[in-house]
Amino acid sequence: MFLPQLLAKTAKGEKLVALTCYDASFARMLARAGVDILLVGDSLGMTVQGHATTLAVSLAHMAYHTEAVARGIAQAGAGAFVMADLPFGSYQQSPAQAFEAAARLMAAGANMVKLEGGAVMADTVRFLVQRGIPVCAHVGLLPQSVNLTGYRAQARDQAAAAQLRQDAKALEAAGAQMLLMESIPAALAAEVTRNLAIPTIGIGA
Repeated sequence: MFLPQLLAKTAKGEKLVALTCYDASFARMLARAGVDILLVGDSLGMTVQGHATTLAVSLAHMAYHTEAVARGIAQAGAGAFVMADLPFGSYQQSPAQAFEAAARLMAAGANMVKLEGGAVMADTVRFLVQRGIPVCAHVGLLPQSVNLTGYRAQARDQAAAAQLRQDAKALEAAGAQMLLMESIPAALAAEVTRNLAIPTIGIGA
């Protein structure tokens, strides 16, 4: 499945089903079950590799698991959209660095990449989209910034909520085609969703 097909579903008012997936076996099962989006998450550092955070995951790890998921979908004979995380340290330095990392994941079978961060990442999002790489932006709890924030809900006060609203708008304006919101108040997530034209995905809200 490619991005226009996915967005056509949301244009009809259909909700998208997104689940995290790291291997071919689960990819086959989830694709056959009709899951729309399989997210190859850098959470594999914790769930598969046994680390305490996502920070040890490398670009090579992400490419390996993206390839496995893409093969599983192909074996299932079913259409599913593959979103792959850009791991910590592979995109924050510059838009050019982000493009190099994103191109590797796209070559491995991703249909879209996901990166963490608010308006500070807008230039990188724009750079990638202008060069043919679909982007999902990730706001709220940012696991790659765990050393700054810890694992706790975000945007719970007025100032932080206002910043998240601004970030969401800036990322959409930069060309992000989806927005993932992690561990923020459900009412805020609903408000952001209403005020954006792009689909949103909730995690831990």
